[in-house]
Amino acid sequence: MILKYIPLDEGMMIMDEAIVKAKKIIEGYPETKFSGEEYQRFYECVYFMCTYHSSNEKTMQLYEKFRNSLEESIFSTVLPTLVNKQGANLLKEFVVIWSNYKLMARWLCRFFEYLDRFFIPQHIELESLNGISFSCFRDLVFKKLYCRLIEAALTLINQEREGQQIDCVLLKNGLDIFVEISDYKGVNYYEDFERIMLTEISGYYSRLASEWLLHDSSAEYVQKVFWCLNREKQRARQYLHPDTEVKIVQVVRYHLLDQIANKLMEKRQAENSGMVTVYQEILSKCAGMSLQEGSSSTSPEEWLSTLIANSAHIC
Repeated sequence: MILKYIPLDEGMMIMDEAIVKAKKIIEGYPETKFSGEEYQRFYECVYFMCTYHSSNEKTMQLYEKFRNSLEESIFSTVLPTLVNKQGANLLKEFVVIWSNYKLMARWLCRFFEYLDRFFIPQHIELESLNGISFSCFRDLVFKKLYCRLIEAALTLINQEREGQQIDCVLLKNGLDIFVEISDYKGVNYYEDFERIMLTEISGYYSRLASEWLLHDSSAEYVQKVFWCLNREKQRARQYLHPDTEVKIVQVVRYHLLDQIANKLMEKRQAENSGMVTVYQEILSKCAGMSLQEGSSSTSPEEWLSTLIANSAHIC
C-alpha cells in the first residue's frame, strides 16, 4: 500500500463521518451498515495518519478520538434514554442499549483497528480498543445504574415468586449482562447481585416458615416445602446463572427445614401421629428430588435421616 499524506484536520473530518454514522446504531437504528468501500476508506484514513509520520502525536489524537466518541455517545444518547426509567422498563431499555452500544463499538474498533495492531502494543499503559469500549460503558453507565438495575431485577423475581407473569427472557438477558460485564478485569457484579438476592430469599422463607408452623398442619407444611423447593429450582433455571440454583436450594432448605426441624417434629407429636410417620410422609413427598450441593449430591433420604439422628432426643 502506497503511503498517502492526510492532514490532521482532513483525517479527523473523515473519521467524524464514520463516528456520526456509527452513532445511528445506538440512536435506535441497529440495522445501520457500512459498505466495503466505506470500511476501507475509514480504515485507510487511520492507517495513513498513523504511518506517514514517525511522530506518535497524530496517532495519540486518534486514540483519544476513539475514546471521546464512545463517551460522547453515552452522554448524548445512552444516559438520557435510561436516566428516568424504572423497573422492567429500565431493564428493557438497558438490554437494548447494551446490544446497540456493543454493535456501534464493534464497527468503530474495526475502523481504528490499526491502533490495536501496532500502536497500543508499543504502549503497554494504553488500554485496548475493546477494553475502552467496555470500561466506558461500565464506568459511565452500568455503575451509575447498578443499584436501580438490581432493584428492577429483584422486583421481577419477587413478582414471579408471588405468582405474577413476568418477562423471564428480559430478566435473563439483563442478568446475563451482569455476568458479561463482570468477566472484564475480574470485577464480579453478578455475585454482588446474587448475595443481595439470597439475603432477600432468606428473609422471605424465614417469615413463611413461622407463618406455616403457626397455621398449617405438619403434613401441609411439608407439602408446601416440597412445592417451594421445586419452584425455586425451576425459577433459577429460567433466568439465573447455573451456579445460583444450588445456593438458592440450600437457603430454602435451611430456613424451611434445617432451622425448624425440632419444631416440626414437636408439632407432629402434638398432632398425636408419632415421629416416624411424619418422616415417612416427608420421604414420600420428597422422593425423586435430587438436590445438588457443591461437588457432592445429597439425596432427600440421606439428608432427612441426618435430621432424625440429630433430633433423636425428642420423644
